[in-house]
Amino acid sequence: MLVAAAVCPCPPLLVPDVAAGAAPELDAARAACTDALGVLAASRPDLLVVVGPAEQNGRGPHLEGTGGSFRGFGVDLAVRLGNVRLGSGASEPGAADPGASERELPTSLAVAAWLLERTGWSDAPVEGLGVGEPLEAERCIQVGESIGARAGRVALLVMGDASACRTLKAPGYLDERAAGFDAGVARALEAADVPTLKALDAELAQELKVSGRAPWQVLAGAAEGAGLGGALLYEDAPYGVGYLVAAWS
Repeated sequence: MLVAAAVCPCPPLLVPDVAAGAAPELDAARAACTDALGVLAASRPDLLVVVGPAEQNGRGPHLEGTGGSFRGFGVDLAVRLGNVRLGSGASEPGAADPGASERELPTSLAVAAWLLERTGWSDAPVEGLGVGEPLEAERCIQVGESIGARAGRVALLVMGDASACRTLKAPGYLDERAAGFDAGVARALEAADVPTLKALDAELAQELKVSGRAPWQVLAGAAEGAGLGGALLYEDAPYGVGYLVAAWS
């Protein structure tokens, strides 16, 4: 059963090494992500599943210990997903897992891995799931339901950005519909409003270059019947892209 969830944005700029001189601009977002991960830790989960958008080669499951990097963004920084459990029952951050996927983590899950390392996550085993932007809402919800049934106490770290069309200089240029879409998602995350997340317009989300739609609908599927409450910890649109941080518990 889902006992907690954290929703975080996934721009590589969230990682200070990637942002370089612009790093302070996202300090508030990083602090909010830290707070959201604290809610996950406090829920005492048996399993943490990280869900984020992915291109074709990054979709599907990623085992604990799977590596990723930010070399594609000009930074020689490597990360691993979670703490790998050793035979003795101990754990060693960043250790290689012989059973881990040979694929690298998609960028969204690499950002999640960085957040988990930054906060010293060691509270439960971690698995990753890359989902494609075109994944239909019904399928997202089914995936979420199956995740919620994985363990007695499941936590979710849900990565994804809102629209990329909030200003003239945004990656998707200005779209007058973007602010309203993002505000609706923010209200739903704040209220832990599962029906509204389930009903998000996938076609509109695609037009607004929203990367978080499918992960948010996975969350909605997992949260059905869990009775969680929500809190919105951060809402802004630096660089013309909507970034939202929320915690459900």
